[in-house]
Amino acid sequence: MTEARVFSHPWNLSDLRMPLRLLPFIFLAIVALGSPALAADLAPAGGARLLKIADDAFAGSSVNVLANSQHTLLTHGDTQFAAFYAADSTLVLAKRVHGNDTWTTQRTAFKGRTADAHNSIALGVDGDGFLHVAWDHHNNPLNYARGTAPGSLELGPREAMTGAHENRVTYPAFLPLPGGDLLFFHRDGGSGRGNLVLSRYDLRARRWSQLHASLINGEGARSAYPAYTVDARGTLHLAWVWRATPDVATNQDIAYARSLDGGVTWSAADGRPLTVPFTAANADYALRVGPNRSLMNPPSLAADSLGRPLLANYWTPEGSDVPQFHVVRHDGFKWRVTPVTARTTPFTLAGGGTKNPPISRAVLAVRAAEDEGREVVLVYRDDEKEGRIIAATCEDLRKTGWRFTALTAGSVGAWEPSYDPVAWARNRELHLLVQAVTQRDGNDREAAAVAPTPVSVLLWQPPAP
Repeated sequence: MTEARVFSHPWNLSDLRMPLRLLPFIFLAIVALGSPALAADLAPAGGARLLKIADDAFAGSSVNVLANSQHTLLTHGDTQFAAFYAADSTLVLAKRVHGNDTWTTQRTAFKGRTADAHNSIALGVDGDGFLHVAWDHHNNPLNYARGTAPGSLELGPREAMTGAHENRVTYPAFLPLPGGDLLFFHRDGGSGRGNLVLSRYDLRARRWSQLHASLINGEGARSAYPAYTVDARGTLHLAWVWRATPDVATNQDIAYARSLDGGVTWSAADGRPLTVPFTAANADYALRVGPNRSLMNPPSLAADSLGRPLLANYWTPEGSDVPQFHVVRHDGFKWRVTPVTARTTPFTLAGGGTKNPPISRAVLAVRAAEDEGREVVLVYRDDEKEGRIIAATCEDLRKTGWRFTALTAGSVGAWEPSYDPVAWARNRELHLLVQAVTQRDGNDREAAAVAPTPVSVLLWQPPAP
């Protein structure tokens, strides 16, 4: 087992003192020994099961299955919704009633530029049950439409939200708030020079308004790659990685903030008030790590039942050339770090465009036990494990013993995880949108010439602690 270590706030990577030799930074792009072949027929493993949605999802990029999309899979009431691009790049919506394994699908009138994996889909559902959809964004005008009736998969026409800061949209994300309102985040501007915009949908007025035109301000010198979650108490959590240029090698630092009023005012994890817009100078940091450390963006973010934040990401520790996953968590007093993996494949994260490293980004699912120990599940794809989906589970982070379970029998290619947070919160069951896909490294202009593949939901419940 690996022992956890405690660091003051903030802490530095040099505190890790990993006893490995630092190798020169000699790669200009991600270098891998080759990706495992896609499974001819994706099969579950480790006690998981698959619910197929459709057979003909676009597979020439990872656009359908990007990490931590908010959301491509989510539950409202007793209905689970999903979204994906079909083989012809048509935006398709789907739904099922929990307990029923049959999906209803609806092809919309909209398409996406699927060669570029940035152009992913985001779903939200308001308190009245209306679906909200944003799609096909990489520094272009907002594509947004609403459902025509509660629970309906039929969308109305494309429309604006507020009309402000909606011409250069990337990374759309919806978050539901207690009471039925929705939050919508997006980047305004390009990589290395963009700002984070936050808007709110008023359920009673059925109208969007902009809370912050620049919640995170890159000052023209950097941009933020953020992650978000709303915990069971209604607290909004925000974490982000800074990037100085379009080169992913310039990723650095992980900042954190929280809001108790739906994004209006913000504070640090220890309750200290923070000033917005957040900049590199006034942000509060959970992790300080310099560039050229293969720090991935964005982090994965979760909160336990006590409202304590946890972050997961990979980076290269001091003295190593092998990036490893870590969990960085706040215990109410200070930030702590727990190593997760002990991988052996060196690679360097660098260059522009959508990358295809030998490990995916991760999703983090968390629960708190009665004694305040935290059960954590980290899900990712690992080419060291034949490209399969891996679930790393820890019953109590204070003890830091990790168990690794393969959830698929074969490779899922360049798949990355996103999950249904409501299904996890209700039933302690992970629901993951799964599809075997191919991604050209650093190439957002040309899709891989591959046949469509099935898109499914993988369901898995960790063994009871």
